[in-house]
Amino acid sequence: MALIQCNFFSEVLGLSTSMTVILPQQTRTQIGMNNNIFGDKHPTLYLLHGMSDDDSIWVRRTSIERYAAELGLAVVMPRVDLSFYTDMAHGNRYWTFLNEELPEIARSFFPLSDAREDNYVAGLSMGGYGAMKLALRRPDQYAAAASLSGALDMNSPRFQKDLPQIYDQIFGKQDIRGTDNDILWLLQQCDQAVGPKPMLYQCCGTEDFLYEDNQVFRKACAQTELNLTYEEEPGEHEWGYWDAKIQNILKWLPLRNKS
Repeated sequence: MALIQCNFFSEVLGLSTSMTVILPQQTRTQIGMNNNIFGDKHPTLYLLHGMSDDDSIWVRRTSIERYAAELGLAVVMPRVDLSFYTDMAHGNRYWTFLNEELPEIARSFFPLSDAREDNYVAGLSMGGYGAMKLALRRPDQYAAAASLSGALDMNSPRFQKDLPQIYDQIFGKQDIRGTDNDILWLLQQCDQAVGPKPMLYQCCGTEDFLYEDNQVFRKACAQTELNLTYEEEPGEHEWGYWDAKIQNILKWLPLRNKS
């Protein structure tokens, strides 16, 4: 695998930013690694960070490079700061960056597939919110989405009570219920829309402070025809749990090269 720290300019954000990228590399003599490449254009997982982190965090806290190697899977990890992957009320246009500009730039730099069936998104905590929002708003672009301990119920009064300044900076004074920033509403919209539907995966530890919010999402998803894989077991909001779960997600992804 190749590990690339990529610094580039974003026209949408109007500033220089970064992404950390893992690219498949076919090797024969690398000790302890089974690296594969399948085809000229790589299937791609967009892997999103949480609210206190940046694009380097998945590589620093997990063995994602090693886990992805045998799958021939590219992993693109963008930096979005504390934005909740949203065009912020008082800040930058991170939703537009994630949805429109990032895939175009990444594909211009690297040999990544643009086929829907080769594109997936996953994230933890704030990134779980971003992953579900991206796949549910753009089911034409993403075949699967996964949330690890995601902040999936932003309608919960707890977010406005515990994080009032952050909430106002991101969403302003508006009620996000029934908008494109409301994951629960997006579930219904995606379910009712004509066209392909993404596969969904959700996991959350039973001791996680976001566990109840995840139950709200799980119940809302059960009211739709969307395909949700749900897993829970004892666990908290921490990297040991996420390092284990990202391995399950990679096995779950509908990669076309799987036997």
